[in-house]
Amino acid sequence: MRGQASVRAYELIKRCIDLVGASVLLLLLSPLLAASAAAVKCSSPGPALFRQGRVGRGGKRFDILKFRTMRAGSAPGPLITGAGDPRITGVGRVLRRWKLDELPQLVNVLRGEMSFVGPRPEVPRYVDMFPEEYQELLTVRPGLTDLASIAFRDEEAILGHARDAEGMYVREILPRQLALSRSYVRRRSLRLDSYVVARTVAAIVGWPKTSEIVLGASERSC
Repeated sequence: MRGQASVRAYELIKRCIDLVGASVLLLLLSPLLAASAAAVKCSSPGPALFRQGRVGRGGKRFDILKFRTMRAGSAPGPLITGAGDPRITGVGRVLRRWKLDELPQLVNVLRGEMSFVGPRPEVPRYVDMFPEEYQELLTVRPGLTDLASIAFRDEEAILGHARDAEGMYVREILPRQLALSRSYVRRRSLRLDSYVVARTVAAIVGWPKTSEIVLGASERSC
């Protein structure tokens, strides 16, 4: 078990990486961010950004930022979105496929609400369903990606075939995601963070058998 000094050093270095990385990426990707925002605005009426309350470190609530991928003013539906959801716009499907809708979360990273790597932040409803598991996960900043994000890269496709998407998510998918996220929290390090970032990029571009690689990595020390 690592000492408190090494944990503090790791967290300080990680925060510096988050600040520098988010600042640089926001600058470099500003044309892509502007183009994505314009595409969202042109695809359907409504704001370019979508905000949703999530639970962060220490149980603190914050608004996660995403590009809007659904029609504004559509009838309320489930919190869980599966492939083929009629609320998703054509532009939204493209943004979701390449994870471009997540880019505004670089602002969340810059604010200190999130990190590049960490357990994905969840809505209060699901956090309340698994208080014991989240007690451990909420000791760290949530992230843009982690082992669970990679292993369940095709979550929307899986849920799209379920009769009860939310029920499947709560009973089957979320518990497995929580197990992977807890594995990350217990073994977090700069080396593991680098591994997660590399595998995330690989998953987005379609690297083969990504899920199997990640699930195997969760069972061994990194």
